[in-house]
Amino acid sequence: MRPVTLAQTGTGSTIGYVADNYVTPFNIGFGVVVSGTVNYTVEHTFDGSTWFPHPTIASKTTNQDGNYAFPVLQVRLTVNSGGGVATLTLIQAGVT
Repeated sequence: MRPVTLAQTGTGSTIGYVADNYVTPFNIGFGVVVSGTVNYTVEHTFDGSTWFPHPTIASKTTNQDGNYAFPVLQVRLTVNSGGGVATLTLIQAGVT
């Protein structure tokens, strides 16, 4: 898959990246790069309305990376505070 990039300046959430749940393995790798001062959380949803924080990438202030090894419907980035920019780059296995 080509990398997908979502960026958020200031507080708020990006649109959700819609994952392909029909790919085996499902795996999504991601990285977040920050510029300026931000506090951010990577989130996922199973139904499009209730969002859950990633188990290890929540309330972070520095560059981080992680993954999803289990199927989720969407992934997004939420900037909790700060005026900088956080950029989320995702790559899903098996998607071209």
